[in-house]
Amino acid sequence: MGDEEKQTPATLEISMENGNLKEETTTSNEEPEIKYGGIKAMPFVIGNETFEKLGTVGSSTNLAVYLTTVFNMKSVTATTLINVFTGTTNLAPLIGAYLSDTYFGRYWTLGFASVFSFLGMVVLMLTAAISTMHPPKCAPGAVCAGPTSWQLAFLLSGFAFLVIGAGGIRPCNLAFGADQFNPNTESGKRGITSFFNWYYFTFTFAVMISVTGIVYVQSNVSWAIGLGIPAFLMLLSCVMFFVGTSIYVIVKPQGSPITGIVQVLVAATKKRGLKVPDNSAMSLFNYIPAKSINSKLPRTEQFRCLDKAAIITDENQINLDGTATNPWKLCSIQQVEEVKCLLRIIPIWSTSILYHIPLLQQQTYAVFQALQMDRRLGTTSFKVPAATYIIFTMLTLTIWIPLYDRIIVPFLQRLTGKDGGITLLQRMGIGMILAILCTVVSGLVEENRRHIALTRPPLGLTNKGGSISSMSGMWLIPQLALSGLSEGFNYIAQIEFYYKQFPENMRSIAGSAFFAGGALSNYLSGVLVSVVHQITSGSKTGDWLDDDLNKGKLDYFYYVIAGLGILNFGYFLLCAKWYRYKDADDSTVEMATKGI
Repeated sequence: MGDEEKQTPATLEISMENGNLKEETTTSNEEPEIKYGGIKAMPFVIGNETFEKLGTVGSSTNLAVYLTTVFNMKSVTATTLINVFTGTTNLAPLIGAYLSDTYFGRYWTLGFASVFSFLGMVVLMLTAAISTMHPPKCAPGAVCAGPTSWQLAFLLSGFAFLVIGAGGIRPCNLAFGADQFNPNTESGKRGITSFFNWYYFTFTFAVMISVTGIVYVQSNVSWAIGLGIPAFLMLLSCVMFFVGTSIYVIVKPQGSPITGIVQVLVAATKKRGLKVPDNSAMSLFNYIPAKSINSKLPRTEQFRCLDKAAIITDENQINLDGTATNPWKLCSIQQVEEVKCLLRIIPIWSTSILYHIPLLQQQTYAVFQALQMDRRLGTTSFKVPAATYIIFTMLTLTIWIPLYDRIIVPFLQRLTGKDGGITLLQRMGIGMILAILCTVVSGLVEENRRHIALTRPPLGLTNKGGSISSMSGMWLIPQLALSGLSEGFNYIAQIEFYYKQFPENMRSIAGSAFFAGGALSNYLSGVLVSVVHQITSGSKTGDWLDDDLNKGKLDYFYYVIAGLGILNFGYFLLCAKWYRYKDADDSTVEMATKGI
């Protein structure tokens, strides 16, 4: 039964009188009533999501190989460019969320972004399809000609379109799908849960198809066709999205919560010379809007300086409806506590920056490792594309999530008495430990791969002239599986942590926080790669990140990252011990490090 069938008789009567109106219909309480499309909108929303993921993942998964083999870039240059591109696509959702909340709304932001993603994929396809848009093919062992400035500019324009697309799609797609269901009815709640399940299923499905079928076409058939397929799928995504327009619930922009955050900071700064009164319950402005979607927060003692924004002075005036006449000079204590929530999250969020770096290497240097390993499938002559090995990360994640949810969580619940078995911060900490183990294993595998390549007859040469080790590419599975397990703990816990700990009206910011952390990780990873390359190029050990991994010391690079991960984990433990969950008062501070 659709959500609209659950309406009260009074609402049904009004709905019939107003035809197909969705937002203008009102109840007897003069509350705006929305006619939800519910399950009817899902084929269009899910179809848009599926084709969009197939397109974007299919275009980006094999970029490391594309840039080094078609554009003849050095591995260090390609890795740095990918890190900057991925970082920018992860940072863009912060801007997209602000524009969506303040000006355009989720529908128009998604539509606009989908078109730009399609244009970006078309440009990438053209760089492969038109011979003058990329350097000439490089013969093994010869000096390779790099891209001209015009070729590079055209490539970067495609990346720019994809960045704009990601900036609009990532912060809005989940929320727009949830908008189609009534959260106040049982059928609506079930519909939202079903939508989230289908969303993650289609994401996994898209990655599986992309790193197998699309990557195979790119590596073994044609780069033009392999990049053309994602472009066509993105076109289908745009068509599916716009065809469902008449069914969608289109929520108007409500304004960005960033304004409220700035108001608290400005008001507290203006009153920095005042002292917070001891009897704060009577002396601080405690107004809460009647229709606020935010849960009431208890007053906390952390960041007491911000409480000054709620001190009522002689020059502060209050309207008849209880609101402050000038919100830039007087803010409610509820508003102050919401800003405190944000400030408490920042240290935890900052630990994600270094955490992501080990996993990023599995998307670039693990692919370069595979290029110089035996990629034959069993005794056949079929070679697994280097980028396809990433599928083992997704397979591990796909197997682990239901196993954890159905078996491990119930066991931990009985053991600890907590809803999720363990806290969100504990899950994040376990993910960090697994990321460190992933990096150590990566170093051990690379050390053994290089030893075999230098001591045993090679299987052949790569396009760059490096000898191919006879070590099987299947030895990459342990590090990739650990990467998947790490994501299963940390990534999912991070997203849930931000969703639950941010104030409700900051959910768009919460949805962007994960991507913002990933963005800075990509930038930092790019800087780290460049610095290590520059420092070691003239050292006795030689360039650790040489294009020919047999001449480099990639294992040393992995061990450095593992060391940084250990330091970051120590910092995380301090932040977790200090952190106070949003629904906890001063007497019940939960120590997230307990049991880790």
